[in-house]
Amino acid sequence: MADEKTRRRLTAEDWARAAMAAISEGGLSAVAVEPIAARLGATKGSFYWHFANRDALIAAALDLWEREHTEAVVAYVEAEPDAHAKLRRLFRDVTVWAASAAENRIEVALLATASHPLVAPAVARITERRVSYVASLYEELGASPERSRHQALLAFTAWLGYMQLVHATPGVLPGGAGASAYLDFVLDQSVTPQGIADG
Repeated sequence: MADEKTRRRLTAEDWARAAMAAISEGGLSAVAVEPIAARLGATKGSFYWHFANRDALIAAALDLWEREHTEAVVAYVEAEPDAHAKLRRLFRDVTVWAASAAENRIEVALLATASHPLVAPAVARITERRVSYVASLYEELGASPERSRHQALLAFTAWLGYMQLVHATPGVLPGGAGASAYLDFVLDQSVTPQGIADG
């Protein structure tokens, strides 16, 4: 007999979350209705109740990724009182969380399929949102718009590189207390705005 969880009515978000997990584990090609239905203990009929086709499910997964991995992160960071504290929270807390959560392979998986017609506009929009948000923090600290943009791009590319290494070659990065010291080093060298008002 099915357990209570599989008996409850699945929502579109349940399907989108399962699709996100599939992308994290096997890339975009892992988004297939039957395996995801099996994962959820559901039928294909449940899928078609919520979505017209696989592309609609992928779009819903991308929307969920945007909400949880960008907009929720911005809201979390905005709880800090000033731009410097926000930057530190963003690049320490969020990096530690992202690197430790298995589902965050989705960042790497989606970048690997960034030319896909559904993924490309989402990745472009979300990347611009992230970079623009970080740039706004540097502007708040007194940097010119041009320098803020450059600083934000540097910080974002450092973060992407870190995420790539975490999932592809984790042994290259320091572990334990060394990981914390390394993130402090990154902040001091490329994220903390030293002389930010210059230029």
